[in-house]
Amino acid sequence: MPKMKTKSSAKKRFTITGSGKIKRKHAFKSHILTKKAKKRKRNLTHPGLVHSADLSNVKLQLCMK
Repeated sequence: MPKMKTKSSAKKRFTITGSGKIKRKHAFKSHILTKKAKKRKRNLTHPGLVHSADLSNVKLQLCMK
């Protein structure tokens, strides 16, 4: 069997924390920012965690399973 390869797109988008959780960035913060409220843009700046429903798929892409 060949080696498992991580998905390059997932490698660039997700980071693993020290406790083993997977950190992600929020979407909708790259362009067309004039119509978005200041509070919304500020809240999109902070990183979030991957939801438990999506965790298994992300772990498969990162070859953690």
